[in-house]
Amino acid sequence: MASSPPYPTHPPHSGGPAGGALRHAHWWQRRWVRYGALSTLLALSGLVILALVREQTGTEGFLVGLGLAVLPVPLLIAAFRWLDRVAPGPWRNLLFAFAWGACAAALIAIVANSFATKWIATATADPSSADTLGATVIAPIVEESAKAAAVLLVFLFRRRDFTGIVDGVVIAGVTATGFAFTENILYLGTAFGTDQLTGERGIASVTAATFFVRVIMSPFAHPLFTVLTGIGFGLAAVSSERQHLRRILVPLSGLLLAMGMHAIWNGSSTFGEYGFFAVYAAFMVPAFGLLTWLVIWTRQRELRTVREELPAYSVAGWLSPAEPYALGSMRARRLARDYAAHYGGRPAARQVTQYEAYATSLAFLRHRGRRGRAGADFVVRERELLYELWRRREVARPALDYAARATAPPVPVVAAPWPVYGVYGYPATPNPAYNPYRS
Repeated sequence: MASSPPYPTHPPHSGGPAGGALRHAHWWQRRWVRYGALSTLLALSGLVILALVREQTGTEGFLVGLGLAVLPVPLLIAAFRWLDRVAPGPWRNLLFAFAWGACAAALIAIVANSFATKWIATATADPSSADTLGATVIAPIVEESAKAAAVLLVFLFRRRDFTGIVDGVVIAGVTATGFAFTENILYLGTAFGTDQLTGERGIASVTAATFFVRVIMSPFAHPLFTVLTGIGFGLAAVSSERQHLRRILVPLSGLLLAMGMHAIWNGSSTFGEYGFFAVYAAFMVPAFGLLTWLVIWTRQRELRTVREELPAYSVAGWLSPAEPYALGSMRARRLARDYAAHYGGRPAARQVTQYEAYATSLAFLRHRGRRGRAGADFVVRERELLYELWRRREVARPALDYAARATAPPVPVVAAPWPVYGVYGYPATPNPAYNPYRS
């Protein structure tokens, strides 16, 4: 795959459109138009959801719910960013995912769930059954579909940033974190309003019970459901473009699994007095442990892919021999950034971080190419990545070489079973009085 000349001394040409012709995009295809339209949509959704939640909770309840709901958000975001450290995606993707979950998906869920529940209650004249059906059937379908829309949009329009299971897990998890944030504001604010009416305080209050269940016991519930959808899209991302049926059925299967798990979780309250705890212990915790193991294993496999694919570019002269090892170790990467920051400041550390990201993308691209799963733009994309590495090599290469030496495993030295003699037949024994640095 690395068809570049050995030991390149000049940057590869990025190239232009085919035939040198410049194609003028329509106004609706321009990037600033699309970004502006998306930002406006999310902003309007945020304003509407803010008004709806405040109307249901009151101003004081909204502020209390906001203060309590924000507590698990940094921990969840940090966990997903940690998973994404091997090949970190752009921050704008994560901001979009969180905003979509907190604003657009939450608005869709509130409007659709309310409408469906009221329609069922009117059609059946049984409000109690309508609430149960809405929670166990309607809500999982509506909410998981709304959250999956963010994963689908990133998969379709930011395809270069969506290369595997970890990317799907991160985008889905951050989207669900935003959705749970808005939903927790609503539930906690409503609980606070109930306590204000009944006069309950402290541990016995509805607010405390809601906080314990939603923030302490199950902050990972919504991310856990939607991550199944993300895994489906991640498997589709590593599939060949010729496998059209698989690229459709696998994400759809993940979405159906997410809906099913969500329905079981919502229906746990109807399984008896201890139904919630039984579902939590027998279903949610094992599923959380299994998915955690899966994404960590996938993360380690990505590092192994980096170590196995990049040596080809070392042979071609684009990388030094030590770089594939350093780029395949998170500890070595951190040491390289620290080394660059110590001698070159934050700009140098930033260049090393970018170098690591581009090199990882190059390794993934080559891995897909070897398996026949690369797109038609493989050669163009490869040269783009090599060009980005070439631009940063003077800063990044010394840092990565240092990190490779610092993290290299020690090589055991075994003494020979026979006497060893020095250069003129004298025994090679150390002389304590000899100092090579003394003149």
